[in-house]
Amino acid sequence: MDKFTTLTGVAAPLHMVNVDTDMIIPKQYLKTIKRTGLGTGLFSEMRYKDDGSDNPDFVLNKPAYKGAQILVAGDNFGCGSSREHAPWALLDFGIRCVISTSFADIFYNNCFKNGILPIKVTPEQLAALFDDAGRGANAKITVDLESQTITGPDGGSISFEIDPFRKHCLLNGLDDIGLTQVKADKITSFESKLAEDRPWA
Repeated sequence: MDKFTTLTGVAAPLHMVNVDTDMIIPKQYLKTIKRTGLGTGLFSEMRYKDDGSDNPDFVLNKPAYKGAQILVAGDNFGCGSSREHAPWALLDFGIRCVISTSFADIFYNNCFKNGILPIKVTPEQLAALFDDAGRGANAKITVDLESQTITGPDGGSISFEIDPFRKHCLLNGLDDIGLTQVKADKITSFESKLAEDRPWA
């Protein structure tokens, strides 16, 4: 898993509430267990027209937000089913940070496991971030995980809270497998001692 330290870029404003995981990655894309290749299906029902061409009205298709790595979204983002394909699709598309007032619990947890930083802010802070994001390519924001701040294009700063353990994992690029590998020496030592103490096992 890639580390998350500091991210500076354009934030795409998604003025929608209750964006569920089926909207993030529709069911027809769930035939794979690979984490790659799902970016093409991200928000596909909104990104594409019936003929498969890009919908120019959808925010991520607009020139100002091409390549955006930060998504500013309405309340209750990631609700609905528990599909982990949702953060996979966001990450494969290039989104590393999602900012909202609230997230569905399972989606929120899955983000951390896949290297995406979900940030909870107040409604007033979200409104300010929507204003910043609405200014397009000339208004980049910076998300600093170490200092737990979001800095807007005009220098204003917002602080956010995050669980210390989750922060540690993101800063060091540790998913569940990575956390286990960190303790590899202790695991090997334990197994060796166990083999000595219980050779019959």
